[in-house]
Amino acid sequence: MTNCTQRSHQFSSLNRKKMIANFKGGSIGSDGGLLLLREMDKQIGLTKKISKVFNDSRHQSYVEHSILHLLKQRTYAIAAGYEDINDHDFLRKDSCFQLSVGREVNLASSATLSRFENSIDKKTVVKMSEILVEHFISKHKSAPKELILDFDPTDNRIYGHQDKRHYHGYYRDYCYLPLHVFCGDHLLVSMLRPSDIDGSMYSGAILKFLVKRFREVWPGVKIIFRGDSAFARKRILHWCENNDVEYVIGISGNSRLQKLSAATIKKAEKRFEKTKENQKIFTGFYYKADSWKQERRVVVKVEKNDKGTNTRFLVTNKKETPETIYNYHYCPRGDMENKIKQLKLDLHSDRNSCHDFYSNYFRVLLSSIAYILVTELKYNALKKTSLAKAYCGTIQLKLFKIGVMILKNSRSIKFLLASHHPYQNEFLSAAQSLVPS
Repeated sequence: MTNCTQRSHQFSSLNRKKMIANFKGGSIGSDGGLLLLREMDKQIGLTKKISKVFNDSRHQSYVEHSILHLLKQRTYAIAAGYEDINDHDFLRKDSCFQLSVGREVNLASSATLSRFENSIDKKTVVKMSEILVEHFISKHKSAPKELILDFDPTDNRIYGHQDKRHYHGYYRDYCYLPLHVFCGDHLLVSMLRPSDIDGSMYSGAILKFLVKRFREVWPGVKIIFRGDSAFARKRILHWCENNDVEYVIGISGNSRLQKLSAATIKKAEKRFEKTKENQKIFTGFYYKADSWKQERRVVVKVEKNDKGTNTRFLVTNKKETPETIYNYHYCPRGDMENKIKQLKLDLHSDRNSCHDFYSNYFRVLLSSIAYILVTELKYNALKKTSLAKAYCGTIQLKLFKIGVMILKNSRSIKFLLASHHPYQNEFLSAAQSLVPS
């Protein structure tokens, strides 16, 4: 029978040398790069600002873990790729995580973190969301000339009987329907929504809030609203037109739009038949849907190749040529899909396994905070390195996952990082940028 209390083991020898393994190495961790995340967070103060919106109803004489430490513990773990609360049953004893959070004793247990998550209410997530917008504003030392706001919904599949659980016909599963808003690489809004709604639900209110807040700070800023056909709603279009907001939004094709595009479609097909080369032709016209009070400009892209004819439609109030509007103002929104992919695959924003809806909302926001911290790290400390445009998952693997031995005494704490880590230059460059020696 195996002796489960055995603390060492001798393996087969190598060159007549005994090979012995034991667990007497002391404080050794695998996430030495979290030092950089700690310094980045300390510099911008994001988790500190957010921690102040919580109503801590605990009896303070019994409190061992502050709201700030709980928030940091969960956020840093998600940034490092640990999405489950159960992971903290061993992470809480990891010296690297303890020191990154700002403690030298055990961090909170999974039970404590679970109580923390389940204490979240609607008021808290709203205040947290407002701070993400204020953080974006504070980043700008001068007024930007233009802001492009990309709106996009996605699905977070759920597998239990969570609060506000509904089946969605398009995704063919039970899910939530988060709405994300980005400006370039910067995440502004992550709103968890139930899935029994229209895909544009709440987007008008969010757009109105963002435009109002940005123009309070930057009165002359040009704002462009961009989204797919889920946002081609008459109220949104009308509001943009009345509030000096430009928009480029996809719209679904119908028989009337196809008829108005017939000449362009026929032209593309004839050219393809003649040259056997792929054809792409742009055109535009004014069109009034039955629900609209006025005509609006529609941009059309017709693409013909050996796989068939593909026609795409946009509605816009921009004045450039159809080709410019489609290629340079609409197509770049596709990069937003990659950012949502990072939120879901690298930072696990779709791990919505709490029963309460607002606890799951909080989990989405935790992933969003982790995304912002990693993005800030890229912009502020890695912009001159090979990781300047890396995805969150790449940052986790190449910069956070560094083997480290931690030596502590009464005067110092030393992090002895892996000698042959392949991204030492990137790490040192980031460290020097964050904490100049």
